[in-house]
Amino acid sequence: MFNFGDMLDIVERNLPPDAPLCLHGDRRIDWGEAGRLSNNLARSLREGGLKAGDSLAIYLRNGPEYILSLAAAFKARLAPVNVNYRYTDAELRYLLNDSDARAVVYAAEFRDHVEAIRADLPLVTRWIEVTDGAASPGFAEDFAAVSVAGDGAPLAIERSPNDIFFIYTGGTTGMPKGVMWEHGEMREILVRPARTLGEPVPDTLEELAASIRAQGPGPRLLPACPLMHGTGLLPSIGVMLSGGSIVTLTQRRFDAGEMIAAVETHRPQALVIVGDSFGRPLLAELDKRTAPADLSSVLSVTSSGVMWSMEIKRGLLRHMPDAVLNDALSSSEALGLGASVMTRDCEVKTASFTLGERCRVFDEADRPVLAGSGGVGRLALGPPNPLGYYKDAEKSAATFRVIDGVRYCIPGDWVRVEADGSLTFLGRGSGCINTGGEKVFAEEVEEALKRHDSVSDALVVGVPDPTWGQAIVGVVTLHADAAFDAEALRDHVRAQLAGYKVPKRLLVADRPLRAANGKADYGAARAIAEGATAR
Repeated sequence: MFNFGDMLDIVERNLPPDAPLCLHGDRRIDWGEAGRLSNNLARSLREGGLKAGDSLAIYLRNGPEYILSLAAAFKARLAPVNVNYRYTDAELRYLLNDSDARAVVYAAEFRDHVEAIRADLPLVTRWIEVTDGAASPGFAEDFAAVSVAGDGAPLAIERSPNDIFFIYTGGTTGMPKGVMWEHGEMREILVRPARTLGEPVPDTLEELAASIRAQGPGPRLLPACPLMHGTGLLPSIGVMLSGGSIVTLTQRRFDAGEMIAAVETHRPQALVIVGDSFGRPLLAELDKRTAPADLSSVLSVTSSGVMWSMEIKRGLLRHMPDAVLNDALSSSEALGLGASVMTRDCEVKTASFTLGERCRVFDEADRPVLAGSGGVGRLALGPPNPLGYYKDAEKSAATFRVIDGVRYCIPGDWVRVEADGSLTFLGRGSGCINTGGEKVFAEEVEEALKRHDSVSDALVVGVPDPTWGQAIVGVVTLHADAAFDAEALRDHVRAQLAGYKVPKRLLVADRPLRAANGKADYGAARAIAEGATAR
């Protein structure tokens, strides 16, 4: 079993020091420098009073400092905590208290938020600011100064594969919850695809050292989505542990033009996006160019967390004909529920997935739903799984359950098992609308709406209704110059889905429906829907 800190020490010891780790705009930090900086930061945190198992919150956008902070946490045996930089002060206060954060690395742009809440965080003993050129405030230390102070030597420390790190969920179904992953379990998940393909996987640190020396620098990854979410974070950890490079974008919001330029400049083999939220603007940017972009380095594009339609995949493959598109059905607590792989020679319909090897489907009575039954059930993922949710025994017991002697993670994803054994994703139980006694999954209706030429995005919610219990309301954003025709949209949905799934009302959004990471903002959609209903 492996510990990420031990693995990083091995990578740094055996990789050429001038191999790049961080590529961010014009900035480049090579593995040799990154090792020294992260070692100094790790030593400072431990010598400053933090002990094994304490939490280090990382309140940053994508960039080298995020990667260095993550590496330092692993080396110091601290549990890194991903912080959503879009949170309000109240949400930040909750997350930092819930995670028992003892130290916080934050960006200068978030200083006002930190100053507003730090008096309410008595456990935090270290505030470390990634400055913007100005001096850090009196309560904080300068990240650059801390990371260059020292000789950069590795820590003489014994680590454990049972060391944990957090992936805090986005809080779309309540307050954020801290999913506790052990290093050893996560490492097994990260290498499982290679094992499945029969590729050699090091089983000891000695074998890892030999493989790093033999292969040299590892793959190059561009996570376009935030590292503060598992979709971008976990592939990046995998690349770090194999001696690869991570390309990060500099803009505060997704900029398809910048992404294309970064691919042409840095030549990553793998991209990570968030479904149509990133895929649609990326395709639009590629399509409008008179000269084709050079994306020939890209061998794979991975997405998770948001619907990725066949139409957008097909369009992207026109520009990246040799790429494999991996649509992963996963969540922070359940990695490997299912997958959909599409190439130019093999199309896969939207929301269709192949069941993961560790996955089963159970109905509400915990009975298996068999292939070909057409039955509906919840996805359940067998081990390896996380320990549970931090400080939430009740939610842990509800999500991590033993069925027939096996501990499964059941996050609430509903699917239909088709005749060929494939899965059609229906949605999260939390997004299920009960209208007139029928269950309707919001994602299914949203996807139908987004297939209309006028619609750029759509969210669907249920609002209280005296006749139906809940009425389905669709909230859409339109393409530029598109006209809103509610009845045409309803007819469009009716042509694809049963009549009871057609929205009773359709509204045009007056605000963005998604966060910068592509995650749906159902709170905003519900506010629009309920505000219109009240009038």
